[in-house]
Amino acid sequence: MLTLPNLLTLARIVVIPLMVALFYVDAPMARWINGGLFIAAAITDFFDGWLARRSNQVSRLGRFLDPIADKLLVAAVLMMLVGVGHISPWSIPAAVVILMREILVSGLREFLAEIQVGMPVTRLAKWKTTVQLIALAVLIIGPLPGLDVPMSLLGELLLWGAAGMTLVTGYDYLREGLRHMGPESETPGAPSAVPVPPSRA
Repeated sequence: MLTLPNLLTLARIVVIPLMVALFYVDAPMARWINGGLFIAAAITDFFDGWLARRSNQVSRLGRFLDPIADKLLVAAVLMMLVGVGHISPWSIPAAVVILMREILVSGLREFLAEIQVGMPVTRLAKWKTTVQLIALAVLIIGPLPGLDVPMSLLGELLLWGAAGMTLVTGYDYLREGLRHMGPESETPGAPSAVPVPPSRA
């Protein structure tokens, strides 16, 4: 359990309460600290899997915790951004779409895992994740005194871009999942699908 990859994954979960508390501190320094924590958590999202594979420390616990940590972090940040007004009303639907897609993918992965079918991540899903993380980091930091860049507008535009890619990748995953839910997928004697290691999307 106490391998470095698993500790990095656990750190993403442990930092969530601190980030939630910082949202209630209305000060530029608090937003910078919160943004830094989120960026650090996003970086560990890459390194925990990379380290696990490189050091041959891939574990069942790590495969279980990694997607949960990702979704808890994204869901908590989205809810707090809406709650404290860092996202304008016209961008709330984008946040809802992203949350719904996370729930959909989690359900599909759980169902497919029961029949030993993997759902590998697509290239577009990787781009979605990247744009989504950048959007959330920008929205956390928000408008800063003396900075002429419209941070809130930039963050919301990126969030809508992530939401658009979310719809496409969510539909792709749903279509792939539905292929294994029909009667033909339960035919006796049919060859079983080759399990694919789970991957974040």
